[in-house]
Amino acid sequence: MRRTIHRKRSGGNGRSGRISDEAVRAKTGRVWKQWFSILDAAGAAKMAHGDIARLLAKRCPAIGGWWQQMVTVTYEQARGLRARHQRPEGYAVSGSRTISASAGALYRAFSDPGTRRRWLRESRLTVRKATPRKSVRLTWADGKTIVDVNFYPQGPDRCQVVVDHRKLGDARTAARMKRYWARSLDSLRRVMET
Repeated sequence: MRRTIHRKRSGGNGRSGRISDEAVRAKTGRVWKQWFSILDAAGAAKMAHGDIARLLAKRCPAIGGWWQQMVTVTYEQARGLRARHQRPEGYAVSGSRTISASAGALYRAFSDPGTRRRWLRESRLTVRKATPRKSVRLTWADGKTIVDVNFYPQGPDRCQVVVDHRKLGDARTAARMKRYWARSLDSLRRVMET
């Protein structure tokens, strides 16, 4: 099941894209300011990512692994320890669209090179792993970065496609690929819905 997360709109405060205080409180019992105070008091600003996550796992096991990671990453971003889109293995960006097409049709749009050429400019991709109507993992043209694609049916002929492009080298590349995937997913929608 996909998580539904409410994100703050950009308001000039540099927090665009952060999960809202209301959502984090509903799932963890605390707002961001409270989490940041707890982690500051524990000396997390001088800890590595894994150490912060382990600290939360030990002290707050009830919130679960996903929220422990989310609190860790958001804390690192708020304290300048991690840039936007940055992960331990590099930078990552994602994008999604809900398209009037079946999961099978969208799966073919990514897994079949001929179909993929109809909507995606880059053709030098390698399918590493594929599960029909569920997911596709691709090695990007650079031979280093990974693209994970997941399909979430929303009805008989409607499906959400989510793309995660990981292991990007720097923030500039991440921003460029974020724009690239937004345009490409719009192109995919046009091809699939005409």
